[in-house]
Amino acid sequence: MSLIVLLTDFGTKDGFVGCMKGVIYSINPKVTVVDLSHEVEPFNVLEGALILKAHYSYFPEGSIFLAVVDPGVGSNRLPVVVDAGRYKFVGPMNGIFDLVLKDLRVFKTYRIERFTLPRRNETFHGRDVFAPICAHLSLGTPPEEVGSPVVYQFLLSWEDPKREHDYVEGKIVYFDAFGNAVTNVPCGDYSHCVLGDRILPVVPYFLYQKDKNPGCVCGSFGFMEIFVPMGNAKVELSLEKGQAVKFFPKSTII
Repeated sequence: MSLIVLLTDFGTKDGFVGCMKGVIYSINPKVTVVDLSHEVEPFNVLEGALILKAHYSYFPEGSIFLAVVDPGVGSNRLPVVVDAGRYKFVGPMNGIFDLVLKDLRVFKTYRIERFTLPRRNETFHGRDVFAPICAHLSLGTPPEEVGSPVVYQFLLSWEDPKREHDYVEGKIVYFDAFGNAVTNVPCGDYSHCVLGDRILPVVPYFLYQKDKNPGCVCGSFGFMEIFVPMGNAKVELSLEKGQAVKFFPKSTII
């Protein structure tokens, strides 16, 4: 089964997502197209990269990911196909694939030079460049026929957490739709975290805490999150992106 997975910051108001699907189905009417998300914060490449990393591995092998969060559309940033064996990724080389490719490690990258639609402008590469490429790949076109091989460049502004003697220091990088604060600290065996002058326990699930007391949990993104049960941590704790947070292992005594 051929599967194309869409991730964009387009929203659904203007018909851009539907138009991309129209291009795909015009080339391969039998392919299955899945919407991962179209609500990435506009122009926020890091947010798109984080969402892609969190969810790509739950799709079947052979899936093709079309990821377009592309503030540099029409500029000299490269349109690429990344062949990682089990998965293929199509979109701009602007950092959106960086977190996934750090996981997968082995991959080949090709600059898109063929199989695109005729273009009247350079403002909608999702429709004119990336959608037709995904459709042709779903029909069995080898990635190397799309264009010339290039060296992948990691461009995302992403900081790994710092590992100190008795704690791991990270920062808030994303807020989900519930207001939970996702950090850049991978899930681990922690007892508590320190956020400013707060000490928050690490608990196994959201409703473990009582009376809306905030806590930390290993979230579905694969990173540690700060939350308020049945509440909005971003609002209720006045949290901001970039805010520092320290996580302490269970062997640490408070």
